[in-house]
Amino acid sequence: MSAAVPIGDTSRNQKIKVILALAIPAMIENFLQTVVGFVDTLFVSKIGLNEVAAVGVTNAIVAVYIAVFMAMGVGTSSLIARSVGAGEIDKAKAIARQSTWISALLGLVFGVITLFFAEPLLRLMGAEPSVLADGVIYFRIVAVPSIFLSLMTVFGSILRAAGDTKTPMKIGVWVNLIHIGLDYVLIFGLGEWGGWGIAGAAWATAIVRVIGAAALFIYIRKSKLSFSLRRGASNEFTLPLLKLSGPAAAERLIMRFGQVLYFGLIVRIGTDVYAAHVLAGNIEIFSYMPGYGLAIAATTLVGQHLGANRKNDAYDYGMLTTWIAVIFMAFVGVLMFFFSPIAAGWFTNDKEVIGMVTTALRIDAFAQPFLAIGLVVAGALQGAGDTKSPMYSTAIGMWLIRVLGVYVLCIYLGMGIAGVWLSIAIDLFIRAVFLLFRFKRYMQSERKKEKIIHQKKII
Repeated sequence: MSAAVPIGDTSRNQKIKVILALAIPAMIENFLQTVVGFVDTLFVSKIGLNEVAAVGVTNAIVAVYIAVFMAMGVGTSSLIARSVGAGEIDKAKAIARQSTWISALLGLVFGVITLFFAEPLLRLMGAEPSVLADGVIYFRIVAVPSIFLSLMTVFGSILRAAGDTKTPMKIGVWVNLIHIGLDYVLIFGLGEWGGWGIAGAAWATAIVRVIGAAALFIYIRKSKLSFSLRRGASNEFTLPLLKLSGPAAAERLIMRFGQVLYFGLIVRIGTDVYAAHVLAGNIEIFSYMPGYGLAIAATTLVGQHLGANRKNDAYDYGMLTTWIAVIFMAFVGVLMFFFSPIAAGWFTNDKEVIGMVTTALRIDAFAQPFLAIGLVVAGALQGAGDTKSPMYSTAIGMWLIRVLGVYVLCIYLGMGIAGVWLSIAIDLFIRAVFLLFRFKRYMQSERKKEKIIHQKKII
């Protein structure tokens, strides 16, 4: 059942408990997904380097699909959270039904694209002939049934928007455990059966997405947002969903394509620098877990309290969640600063690369509080219905600050890996300041509107 988010007068300590009750399950779920990604890569690496490359290139394309599905989830979360906060449960159900139909359609479209254009897309990504055959097999098995990935994403967003982050976490635990088991069996075989190799890895991923989507929908049917798909789609909420999801999708696509551009610049500096950057990024991704979990809490709490017309509480929850994230991630930054040489040593024995990874992570350690602010305030703005501000911040940060920073600091001034991560740190700082300013201004505007309405009622 959905967890109830208290709407009413609550103390600061009670608010902190509410925030953590929503955020911690989301943190655990994100952490498990990251761990499974590592295990998946580890298993595939035992087959061969071509297979690793095939999975890597495919996942770069699937990441674009996921970006669109997650954007749909952002629009869904924002509208449902506000409807639940306002007590408009029937409206929330209708939004959930409509977002499900739109997500299913998106999944089918991407599935058809994959079926007919798998090979051209992989060639476009630069897949070499030795990688292409395995890549096409893996890509089609994983991405033709994209409808289940899309539905799994939106179903999780529906439950979280209603204040239930525990159910997606519990399902995530079981799905990830099943994934690891299926991965091993289908890749390497069992007994006399030798397994399917890279195709086995793809089938394991496809099967658990079907299981995950089905399990989440079963729990939605048991929740207060239960809806039937038999009633079909309604166009009433299509435009509001697309208005919110469009900028969120643009933000994620801007980020993905921006990464491709500045990764290309890093490759120009040197293969060893690029390798060190990738390793540092693989280690750093764990630091995102607290921020992602608290961002989900911010989206839900700000959206629900704005829907309930408790704008001061919405602002308080947004800011309180942000400062909790800063504390969490500042602590992560301290760990990163002191233990980065050890973490780098897990991936390579090359002392020069370990030194570069250590430099990168120690610079990033000081940027962790700004990363926390950026992640959580973006979530708060999305909960409030402002998906454009995060899009603007990502566009400026990724295409201007990072790309220009890498060019100037690395290629022109020759600062190497330090220049790359200083560019990232500058981007995170500017993004945090911009989003914090936008959230405060947005909430001030909302409170002014409330005051004007109140005055008119008195007159």
